Formats: sequence, C-alpha cells, structure tokens
Amino acid sequence: MLNFEYYNPTRIVFGKDQLNRLPELLKEFKAKRILIAYGQGSIVRSGLYQKIVDQLEGFHHVSFQGIEANPEFTTLIKARDLCRTESIDFVLAVGGGSVIDGVKFISGAVPYNGDPWEVLDKKEGCNFTEAIPFGTVLTLPATGSEANSGAVINRSEFEQKRVMGGPMFFPKFSFCDPTQVATLPKRQLANGIVDAYMHTVEQYLTYPSGNLLQERQAEAILATLIEIGPKVIENPSDYTLASNLMWCATHALNGNLRCGVPTDWATHMIGHELTAFYGIDHARTLAIIAPRLYEAMFNDKKEKLAQYGKRIWNLSGSEDEIALKAIEATEEFFQSLGIDTHISDYTENHAGVETRVREVFEERGWTAMGERQAIDPSKVEEIVAAAI
Repeated sequence: MLNFEYYNPTRIVFGKDQLNRLPELLKEFKAKRILIAYGQGSIVRSGLYQKIVDQLEGFHHVSFQGIEANPEFTTLIKARDLCRTESIDFVLAVGGGSVIDGVKFISGAVPYNGDPWEVLDKKEGCNFTEAIPFGTVLTLPATGSEANSGAVINRSEFEQKRVMGGPMFFPKFSFCDPTQVATLPKRQLANGIVDAYMHTVEQYLTYPSGNLLQERQAEAILATLIEIGPKVIENPSDYTLASNLMWCATHALNGNLRCGVPTDWATHMIGHELTAFYGIDHARTLAIIAPRLYEAMFNDKKEKLAQYGKRIWNLSGSEDEIALKAIEATEEFFQSLGIDTHISDYTENHAGVETRVREVFEERGWTAMGERQAIDPSKVEEIVAAAI
C-alpha cells in the first residue's frame, strides 16, 4: 500500500426534504450576503430555485444564471464581478458538477488580485491564496464535485481546459437529494453514470498495490453502477435506484478511492481536449478514450484488467483473454446506456485530431502520464487515432 494523506471536510446532507437545514448551515459559516449560482434554468422550472429562495429569508441574496455545461472562464468572471459588486461572502452552487466547478473557481477569483487565468495556466508565482466559502445543492450525480476540491474550467476562445484545486476548494456543505434525479433527462443520467464509473476505474485499473480495501470499495461502486445504471435511466423516480446512483457518484471522487493506490487520469486528460475541440460531453469523451487507452496500455494494465474481468464481469479464460474481454464488456456497458464510443460518432471534422491532441500535450510538457508515467504524446496520438 502506498503512502497517503486523506482530508475531506465537506459535510454531506443526504436525503430528501433536507433544505430546511440551509439557514442553520449558512449561519454556522457566518454567511450574510449570498450568491445563488446555477446553470441554464432547469432549477427554476423544477421548482428547486424557489424552494431555496424560501429558505433564504433574512439573508441578502442575488442570483447568477448561466454557468455552462463546461463552465466558461468568461462567464465565471462575470459572476466574480457580481460577487465583488454585491460584497458576497458565501456562494451557493445549485446544479451538477459544472456549476460546482465554476463556483470553486469563483470562490478563489473573488479575492484574487490579478488575472485568474494566470492561476489556471499555472504561471509561475500565480496562485489562489484565499477563497470565499461556498456550499452546494447537488442536482446531477456524476462528478463528485460536491465532495472534493478539484475543478475543470473551459476557455473556448483558446480551445483549452484547465484544472484547479486545493484544500480551500472543498464545499463547506453539500445537500444531496436523490429526488432531483427524477428531474434529469436520460442523456444527463447516462453521462452521470459513465462519469462516476470512469472516476472509479481511473483509480482502480492501474496495477496491484496491496491496498485490498480500496480495490474492493472501487469494485463495489462499479458493480453497483452496472446493476442500477440502465434501470435508473428508465425509472429515475425510483428512490432506491436514484439514491444509490448519487452515493456512488459521490464516493467515486471524494478522495477515498485514491488512498494508498496508484492512479491514472490519462483518459481524463485526453478527453478534456476532445471537449475543448468539439464540445463533446465530458463523460462521452471518457467512454471514447478509455477502451482504446486500455488496449494501447494492455501490458501495463493486464493484471488489473484480468482482476476486474473476473470480479466485476465474471469472465473466464486465460489472463489475457479475460483482460481483453473486460475491455469489450466495459465498452458494451457504455453503449448499453446510449453512449457512442468513437469520435466519428460525434463529428465529421476529425481529420488530424490525433495530431492536434499530441501537439497540445507536447506544448504543455505532458510527457509522462498514467500510473507508470509511460504515456507520452506519441502514445496519446496512437490512442486518439484508434478512437476515431
């Protein structure tokens, strides 16, 4: 088992009919002037927005609508400016992972004296050193952003995505109400299932490290998502299905699975570029890249792929046969959710995409990725070419 340090201060308030606790928690963090940040308006149509406003009597609050599915830097700067104008001291993110990621950036950008893109671009000496507190009301189980300190921010005019995070960016609290799942379209539910699944395998399909507990916990999440995935898409109002999906998504990326194990994340890094180039949903880029990456890195991952095939898919045969069948089973699972698994399924403008992605990785100096640091830009090019 590898060395690790674990810290997660986020309070999870899980279950239905819990919003009456919002004033209590806001007062605990001495919030007086609150920004409600959300996406394109689905929370207004569902009635959730009004329920939240009803709980904010006695608090000064303003709203910011319009955080995109891939939160845009320029949009978030407008929210930062509103926070400054209104002297906001607490932000409430109401939505899925994109809204929550956007609010993490906003919370650091409000007190930052300078261009916050320099922080995202990792310019030397540029860092967020403080952040205003924030909480979340989760509407879409997928990214685990409600219980971690990481975020991904998009800047379309540069065709770039950037990651950020740190201990300051844990939500103070997160309301996780499984009844919200019933308000989601099938496409978002399918994306959420794949997102949670891929967060889990990025921390599991690496190489054995002797951390038996973490491996079994990862396998529990994967087996649960396979069991409930198609069912929850067809019947999202089933509270048992919805609550298990929401809790799986939180556990997939709350920091627990990474304890004492090697992690990969190369699939995410490559997938981010497909989103930046083509606007493909994040989860779908993962479904596109993952099977091809596992094939390209087969020898490095074979032992864990075989374990995964036996324990999750009940496969038999030689170790090589099981490992290969496990890759096929994973891709078929994604497809069973209605997720296409090739770049050409999403765009005809894919000529040369493998070269474009390789060049991005070379420009950023990303030359040693994956759990064994064995994925370089040329290997990335090979993986993307196979995914077309």
